Amino acid sequence: MGDLEIRSAVSDDVPAIVAMLADDPLGAQRESPDDLGPYLAALERLSADPNQHVVVAVRQGRVVGTLQLTIIPGLSRRGATRSIIEGVRIHADERGSGLGTQLIEWAIDTSREQGCQLVQLTSDRTRSDAHRFYERLGFTASHTGFKLQL
Repeated sequence: MGDLEIRSAVSDDVPAIVAMLADDPLGAQRESPDDLGPYLAALERLSADPNQHVVVAVRQGRVVGTLQLTIIPGLSRRGATRSIIEGVRIHADERGSGLGTQLIEWAIDTSREQGCQLVQLTSDRTRSDAHRFYERLGFTASHTGFKLQL
C-alpha cells in the first residue's frame, strides 16, 4: 500500500469522515457537518462493537478514504456469516487513484479473516459510476434492495 495506512477510525477523524460523507449530492442532503455530536456518539457505539469496523485510509497524515464493515452471523445459507460494506467514500482529490480498490480489497480480506462466506453492499441506484466500480471488483447486482425510513 506504499504510503497508505488503513486503520480504525478515532474521534479526531470524524470531521474528515463527515466531510467526505457530505461531499456529493446525496450526502449533502443527509449529512450535517456542522453538528458532529451524533457522529461522535455513533463512532463510540460502533467502536465498542467487535462486529463493526469503521476504518479510514490515511495518506501523508491526511484522511483520504473511509468505510464501515459490519460482520453479521446468520442462520440462512447454512449458518453463514456475511459482511456488509457501508459508507464507502474517497476524498475528491484521491478519486481514480486506486484507493477505492484498496479499501474494498481490505474489506474483503477482513471479511475472509472473520470467517464470512459472503460480502454484500448496497449503492444508491443513481450512482452508476459506483456500480461499474463494484462490478469491476467482482460484485454482482443480484438483488433489489428496499429501505423504510423510521
